[in-house]
Amino acid sequence: MTQAAQPHVLKPLKTWSHLAGRRRKPSEYEIVSANLHFNDRDPNAPWELDPEMFMNRWYKQYNLASPLKHADWNAFRDPDEVVYRTYTMMQDGQENYVYGLFDQFNTREHDKTLAPGWAGTLARLYTPARYLFHTVQMASAYVGQVAPASTITSCHYFQMADSFRWLSHTAYRTRELATAFPDKGIARDERAYWETDQAWQGFRELMEKVLVTWDWAEGFVALDLVAKPAIEEAVLRKLGEAARHNGDLLLGLLTDAQLIDVQRHRRWAAALVKMALETEGNAALMAGWIAKWEPLADKAIEAYCAHLPDVPGAAEEVKQATRGFRRSLGL
Repeated sequence: MTQAAQPHVLKPLKTWSHLAGRRRKPSEYEIVSANLHFNDRDPNAPWELDPEMFMNRWYKQYNLASPLKHADWNAFRDPDEVVYRTYTMMQDGQENYVYGLFDQFNTREHDKTLAPGWAGTLARLYTPARYLFHTVQMASAYVGQVAPASTITSCHYFQMADSFRWLSHTAYRTRELATAFPDKGIARDERAYWETDQAWQGFRELMEKVLVTWDWAEGFVALDLVAKPAIEEAVLRKLGEAARHNGDLLLGLLTDAQLIDVQRHRRWAAALVKMALETEGNAALMAGWIAKWEPLADKAIEAYCAHLPDVPGAAEEVKQATRGFRRSLGL
């Protein structure tokens, strides 16, 4: 007589299966950020529909078939472990600071103290930056959408939100400056400046080409390692210096606040580069992409900085700063 087989009892897991092997309680960041993509389960049909559907073919080409390789992109972690809850808390404080600046300088009637010549510079070199920041927002959204890991996606989406905040700050100041200087074309001529002024054509060309770079990894290099650093060093840092030299402390403090976001963006970009360099061949590949995009960025830097008042040598300093950032990554 045989003994009846005992039913197999599964031992319940204490956390999600993909986090269970870490021998510790997973953090909030890991729970809400890691391994969230489902489009990496079937390499023939990332979106679990007809493999020949356009979106499936797109992801197979520009995500799964990207020449930048790693055994496990899902192992990437944001050094700051930012999640939606902490992002909103952190940036709520940042926005309170920025709008506190706006209120304080408005109470002091700051714009009445600005020279008309500087107001004209703002009309040409500052308020049209709304268009530029929107291109950064869109490019961050795309690279995040096609990135191979949810933790990489999250970093780009928070970066996208920061770019929208920069755009919003610029729009707020545009309205204030238009009221203070109705004869400067502020809030009216920005599109013309963006599309035709020589100061902006380098950045416009650069970002339009970034926006049609479909491979996720080249998009990351072009945007996060080349284009964004050029924008940050020229249109934030050097414009902020010019503002201080022309009595516009408000713009100087505003760009300082935005550069705090930049530091966080560069930390996660550095972590992703470090991870990519673990795989043989990736260093040469990324170096090739940098060599492709760097001349466009240099051209944009030179065109913009040539028109910045009271910051001699700005273009060369900006180019050196962008190269210094890339060298710090081992590239």
